[in-house]
Amino acid sequence: MRVILRLASLLLLLCAPAQAQDNHGVDKRDIEVGDALVCDTQEQVERYIALYNGDQDAAIRAVNREENDPRACGVISAAFVRGPHIAATSHGNMAFEIVRILVVGVDSSGGLRAVAPAPYFTAFGVTEYGV
Repeated sequence: MRVILRLASLLLLLCAPAQAQDNHGVDKRDIEVGDALVCDTQEQVERYIALYNGDQDAAIRAVNREENDPRACGVISAAFVRGPHIAATSHGNMAFEIVRILVVGVDSSGGLRAVAPAPYFTAFGVTEYGV
């Protein structure tokens, strides 16, 4: 009987953290929603940043043309989870952090719709402070 109680206690402890996660192991508190640049590779994000001069669409078109792939980079309204910091880069007076993200939902005419998790790369602006 004591063994069963210990085993039941252990199972409760092991299963408790899973309640805050969905069936893909994502903690729902980590999900962000918004418009995001998504590219297939880190290099495409770096090229986008180098080409960006205030016109997001022109930079995306240029990267896609260079890649001979109209879907290499784009902007989507999505639910995503930030992954690890990959690199940092700058262009002009702007600094960016390149991050791998996992897209778990997309905005559709019926609202936010869950999708099979898909990895992409993106860039987030970084505020730099003079020292």
